[in-house]
Amino acid sequence: MLDPRTVVTRYVTAVAEGDLATITESFAEDATWEYPGDLPFSRVWTGRDAIVNDFLGAAGALFAPGGAPVVTLRSVLADGERVVAEWTARGTAANGRTYDNRCLGVFTVREGRIVAVREYLDTLHAARTLFAAG
Repeated sequence: MLDPRTVVTRYVTAVAEGDLATITESFAEDATWEYPGDLPFSRVWTGRDAIVNDFLGAAGALFAPGGAPVVTLRSVLADGERVVAEWTARGTAANGRTYDNRCLGVFTVREGRIVAVREYLDTLHAARTLFAAG
């Protein structure tokens, strides 16, 4: 079984590479993802399928064709089952605006699977780029 730090590093790398199988297998079936703010995606997403398909999958529609964000892992800190990862996401929104955000996730990993994520990012930047009219 992979240690928590490796699980999260592997997950973020899979996102960067578009590896849907690894993304999906990284989450426990009953995982939760808390997305902050008052954006259309802001809520606690519950269940692997909702996280992978409805949240992460739908986020792709916010970007222009060929403008999907480039995700770069910046740092990872681990303490037991708790892992904090920082990444950048840079891409072109569907409205043509440049999305360039620093994100931080507090992950809880148990038995080799992500069971909870609490994400932090600049929600004002997300609102102005991803959810604004062109």
